[in-house]
Amino acid sequence: MTKFGQSQPVRRVEDQRFITGAGRYTDDISLPNQAVGVVLRSPHAHAKIRSIDTTAAKAAPGVLAVYTVADLKTAGIGNLPCMIPLKNRDGSLRADPARPTLADGAVRHVGDPVAFVVAETQVQARDAAELIEVDYDPLPAAAHLATTMDAGQPQIWPEAPNNRAFDWEVGNKEKADALFASAARVVKITIENNRVIVASMEARVSLAAFDAATGRFTLYVPTQGVWVQKNVLSKILGVEPSSLHVITSDVGGGFGMKIFIYPEQVLTMFAARALGRPVKWTSERSEAFLTDTHGRANLTHGELALDKDNNFLALRTYNIADMGAYLSTYAPMIPTMAGTKVLSSVYRFQAVHAHVEGVFTNTVPVDAYRGAGRPESNYLMERLIDKAARELGVERSALRKQNFIPPSAFPWTSAMGLTYDSGEFENTANTALKAIDWDGFETRRAEARKRGMLRGIGMAYYLEATGGAPSERAEVRFLEDGIVEVYVGTQSTGQGHETAYTQIVAEQLGVDFDKVRIRQGDSDAIPTGGGTGGARSLYSEGGAILKANDGVIEKGKAVAAEMLETAQGDIEFVAGRFAVAGTDRGVGIAEVAQEARKRAGVAAGQTGGLDTVADWQVQAITFPNGCHVCELEVDPATGITTVVRYVVADDMGRVINPTIVKGQIHGGVVQGVGQALYESVVYDDDGQLLTGTFTDYCMPRADDFPEIEVILCEVPCKTNPLGVKGAGEAGAVGSAPATMNALADALLPAGITHVDMPATPQKVWDLLNGAAALAAE
Repeated sequence: MTKFGQSQPVRRVEDQRFITGAGRYTDDISLPNQAVGVVLRSPHAHAKIRSIDTTAAKAAPGVLAVYTVADLKTAGIGNLPCMIPLKNRDGSLRADPARPTLADGAVRHVGDPVAFVVAETQVQARDAAELIEVDYDPLPAAAHLATTMDAGQPQIWPEAPNNRAFDWEVGNKEKADALFASAARVVKITIENNRVIVASMEARVSLAAFDAATGRFTLYVPTQGVWVQKNVLSKILGVEPSSLHVITSDVGGGFGMKIFIYPEQVLTMFAARALGRPVKWTSERSEAFLTDTHGRANLTHGELALDKDNNFLALRTYNIADMGAYLSTYAPMIPTMAGTKVLSSVYRFQAVHAHVEGVFTNTVPVDAYRGAGRPESNYLMERLIDKAARELGVERSALRKQNFIPPSAFPWTSAMGLTYDSGEFENTANTALKAIDWDGFETRRAEARKRGMLRGIGMAYYLEATGGAPSERAEVRFLEDGIVEVYVGTQSTGQGHETAYTQIVAEQLGVDFDKVRIRQGDSDAIPTGGGTGGARSLYSEGGAILKANDGVIEKGKAVAAEMLETAQGDIEFVAGRFAVAGTDRGVGIAEVAQEARKRAGVAAGQTGGLDTVADWQVQAITFPNGCHVCELEVDPATGITTVVRYVVADDMGRVINPTIVKGQIHGGVVQGVGQALYESVVYDDDGQLLTGTFTDYCMPRADDFPEIEVILCEVPCKTNPLGVKGAGEAGAVGSAPATMNALADALLPAGITHVDMPATPQKVWDLLNGAAALAAE
């Protein structure tokens, strides 16, 4: 293996600047003569706006401007669009209510933007915002997912009767119903996938500048790919995409939330053009809770049909998905097309039918959050299988293994119509179960019982399906100082892309690891890109890099042949060196690159010579999969649940950097366990956010976890040249069901048969004491 090449646990090249404080995040950027913007937000979840008086605010010290929706309309600023068209079951189109940048006649969630104040300093802007007088006429709120479609609930949008955003289905209903009719056993479950705050370490920022001479905007913003912002924001502002230059530097966490279009991006650009000076807005953490898209928020009913031998026949699901007050950029896709494609998971279902209703509530919009629908579907499937095992009186892992798709069946077309290319599900599951000593668990349970503790163990086998743009672009450039620059269309938000891509280049081109520089996040320097989302980066961008490197090598052979005075067909390339086959005559790639520049007459700073651009068309999505096993203890006296052991066996296909992959899994597991045991967004009946700070919203901490043990089971993917399957979301897909299955197992001896997320100490204590009270009666 090449040192620092693929499959090596190379330390991340990004970490040196991050741990030394040399990272460059958007809030680190300041422009000359920049002003500061502050957003006035609604204190009401639902209200009409009778009037807005900005007179006093405009006269306040340091204030440059105060904008309302009237100013935006006058300037022709458009609404924030939802990018996902969707047809209802009856063929009609989903509801499409307008989402203005600033509230237009009404507010629909606490935190809805009402006015934008721009001043010399943030303190001045904040003080002025408090002087704005808004006359609200408060309205009743439909604040809860479970009841928003009920008769008598407040109507949020006139074009969405009963607050229904869409009514969608997928799968073979007729076949599924027939299989259910013939089933020997039907198992049912209803579960909640609680709403969560994204809580990225770096808050959102928007810094905009406008050059009147060229008519171009420059927008500095933390994103998961600059092209969504470039293409969508240009339409909102009514300018050509070429008039917008979007720059993303380092990003401190995205998890889906930083893909989307937000009002503050429009507001800073509008204000920068109107005022003729840069305008910057930086979110405070309290604003983030009220304005960043939230995640999950589903209520789902599932039914599993089995034959007399306990073989899975069919699955039916009905899901109510909370959209919040507005349809965010990709929101309708998450519970529908994205989530349902993995409903059949790794099992041999003959048919699946899924019915999904999206609903509006007077709450923050909900959109993709790490896994984007797939964690919700896997959670349903794995909770349902555990319940089936209990009702049938069979062992939980055995029921899964009996219904796994065997390796001999690949390629396998799932009941959802997707083709799985590879997988060794039983072997991967056995690896995890053996590592945690699944068979010896009852001994540990008995020991815990002696200490007065309830101990449980749970497993979940998950299937992830990657997604995103269908193509990617890479450009390899050789600089005069020997540096190799690689321009990519994805965007790292902490995953370690720079390291993984560098490993691919170092191995394939044979250049020194420390001579490679990855360039990303600049819409002028990189004209197209699919961005990062859906765990797509390595298989899509990796394919583009491989193709670009192949082009470099072919160009290099032609130049090397001339340098070595031989036929091009006699040149071979090995470990960074072009050589005449069968001889010791050769020349290194750096020297060939410089010679190619001279021969092409390339001036300094220009591209040419061996420089190569390649576009890679994604052949198929990939299917990361794996087995999570969680072992935990519950203290009946306090309701506190403690995870004591956690093992993951993951098939990510070929692994480029095992250290990075394990780190991604660790982070994902923590997010999933966090949702299961700690995190939950709570609104009251008036739509007020009760969990608006970290004082009330419980985030998982390092000391809440044991060492997360990760075993990589590499089954190479057959649909991309790297053989990779994607690692970014997988940890979050399998961890919530494994944790909740373990908790259900721990509580079962107390007579508790069901528990929903989040299983906070209060909820667990209440369940245990309720069970004890019933037993006493």
